[in-house]
Amino acid sequence: MNKQTNSESSIELKSLVESHDKPFVVIDKNFRIVAVNNEYAHVFGLGRESVIGQMCFRVSHNKDRPCSEEGEECPHDKVYTTSEPYVCAHIHCDAGHRLHQVRVSAFPLKTANGELLMGESIEEVAAPEDRRSGAERMVGSSHEFLACLKQLGIAAGSDAPVLLQGETGTGKELAAEYIHAHSSRASKPFQIVDSTVLSENLFESEMFGHEKGSFTGNSGEKQGMFELAGGGTIFLDEIGDLPISQQPKLLRVLESGQYRRVGGVKTLECDVRIICATNHHLWESVLAGRFREDLYYRIACLNIRLPSLRDRIEDVPGLARHLIEGINRSMRCSYHMTDDAYERLKQYHYPGNVRELRNILFIAATHSHNREINAFLVDHVINNQPHCIDARNGTTESGFKPEAGTVDESSGQASTAPAGQTSLKDIEANHIRDLLQRYNGNRKSVAKTLDVSERTLYRKLKKLGLS
Repeated sequence: MNKQTNSESSIELKSLVESHDKPFVVIDKNFRIVAVNNEYAHVFGLGRESVIGQMCFRVSHNKDRPCSEEGEECPHDKVYTTSEPYVCAHIHCDAGHRLHQVRVSAFPLKTANGELLMGESIEEVAAPEDRRSGAERMVGSSHEFLACLKQLGIAAGSDAPVLLQGETGTGKELAAEYIHAHSSRASKPFQIVDSTVLSENLFESEMFGHEKGSFTGNSGEKQGMFELAGGGTIFLDEIGDLPISQQPKLLRVLESGQYRRVGGVKTLECDVRIICATNHHLWESVLAGRFREDLYYRIACLNIRLPSLRDRIEDVPGLARHLIEGINRSMRCSYHMTDDAYERLKQYHYPGNVRELRNILFIAATHSHNREINAFLVDHVINNQPHCIDARNGTTESGFKPEAGTVDESSGQASTAPAGQTSLKDIEANHIRDLLQRYNGNRKSVAKTLDVSERTLYRKLKKLGLS
């Protein structure tokens, strides 16, 4: 009788999981996977039979203990404690160790013999990087990263202004896009404003627009960012650099939802969500009188700090794998990294964060003669980062002292060129110049190939003196 009941339960589970078109998994009270559907096996590259009986946290998170013990939201814990459905955001790992941002909808199930199980329907989230057709993804599985991702998810569920704080290169623009893409405004425009270029004369015209003839040389009307972003989101980057004389004008529109174009008499209404970012300690700017206190409180309803890369160093290998994929697309090559290269990358402290990691890998790829990036090559590139060179004795931060013009014959990797020859900056400039020629100056195509935003590309062109 028991055999018959168990057989019936097995058939019932198979029928249940295959009735879902999204990845679906059933987990028992001891965290063991008892059933998955074909879509789950397809999306995550896992054999159905190979995962049955395994611990869910080992399969989906590549961890040795439940996610609740890691300080994360755990649907298993919630469902088995409350017997109620539960929905949360998670990061799942596939067979190729690629990370997937997913929304988990978990709910209690009862088998024919009365056993309580948990079913999980897993929906992969369309993140900002997917919208931008190939731009970099938010990648990581560390506690610090997942805690930040959870905060971003909470922010996405609200319409309150958000202040993103973090060092240069931590991915504040990407975080802002993540919030927008997961919000109710996702189908509306996402406009980026660089506060560092909003001079006294430009602020009102750029943000509010202007009417025809409102100033000398103006031959037409212009929509401002608040009009262009109607119903969507405005991302104000480096808000701490906004001139203090312009701050009251921004505060006024945020508080009233109304503004006028420059030279206009008609009052316009705006429906826009504001996300600001800064690499400064903005409250210190308030105390120093460089930033208005009332504006600070208006934009910092939700204050999220993005962790530096050195605070989530365990994410470096996964990030490096993802960035190498982008470099391979950009350079139309197939570079690969050795295990010792990943270990060397984890030993560095990354003052430039993810942006610096990308640069290190890009430079390493351009110096590779056999499309392999090993520890020697990574060490060479890191030691030749400008901030790693000791001006007094020529030694580097790690103590490695490369000799100009040498090559590691065993690895086939080239080291630094002789002094006065090609610099790292020249290598990057030449690569971007080649891409501009390939795409006939189409910056959108170049940015897509480089896996960066058009705004980041513009900054690179300006920095490298390219038109």
